[in-house]
Amino acid sequence: MVRRGISFSVHEKFYLFLSSRVSLPATTGIFKTHEDLRGTNFLLSVGGDGTILETATMIRDSKIPVVGINTGRLGFLSSVNLENVDAAIEALVNEDFTIDRRSLLHVNSASQGFGEFPYALNEVTLLNRSRNTMITVHAYVNDQFMSTYWADGLIVATPTGSTAYSLSCGGPIVMPGSNNVILTPIAPHNLNVRPFVISDSSKVSLRAEGRDPNFVLTLDSRSYPVDNETIIEIVRAPFDFCLVSFTGHSFFNLIRQKMGWGIDVRSKK
Repeated sequence: MVRRGISFSVHEKFYLFLSSRVSLPATTGIFKTHEDLRGTNFLLSVGGDGTILETATMIRDSKIPVVGINTGRLGFLSSVNLENVDAAIEALVNEDFTIDRRSLLHVNSASQGFGEFPYALNEVTLLNRSRNTMITVHAYVNDQFMSTYWADGLIVATPTGSTAYSLSCGGPIVMPGSNNVILTPIAPHNLNVRPFVISDSSKVSLRAEGRDPNFVLTLDSRSYPVDNETIIEIVRAPFDFCLVSFTGHSFFNLIRQKMGWGIDVRSKK
């Protein structure tokens, strides 16, 4: 990138990791917070999908396009493999890419806050803290009563999160950009309770009750305690997460490659 006249900065923690192992150019910049990213054209996230989720908390509402470089395992969001990094950089320079806009969820409560970034790219999950008893979750959509869940918890997922925790709990795969939200119960006691898909223009309100005095609310990988009977409101965020997509990295290609769709298990090939 230096040869191409491209300046770049590295996050402080990652810089310390790299500088102890390789020699970095003297012109390498260092950034610490989202305020240091002003004027940035692209952000390269090196890691797995969890690193992408952490990246969302860094760029916030700046809409800086993110390139996911996968050094983890599955990599739905971080879809550029290490052997394709040079080609991806070349495609960025040549503007040979598209921007995949992913919706986020905004979480709000009148009685408590959820940090400096109360948003989730994958899912918002309400869980029983002790996991030894069920909790009761009353769900409302646009202030209309929808259902009561007796379960270990409830997942409210974006289309991006439909291939994550929600999928593990039996939720459907939803195509990004479909403007939907998925409500997926976790180990529901009633067998006839199934995941439910609603428009992301709706407001979801949750109120949990149970034996414990509080529960756990997770926004992607960040956890917060929630008091019994607290009302949680979830709506679509007013901004999107911008993910860089290269040729051959369409959503359908990814689910075929990552999940083995269309592969004949009877074939030795």
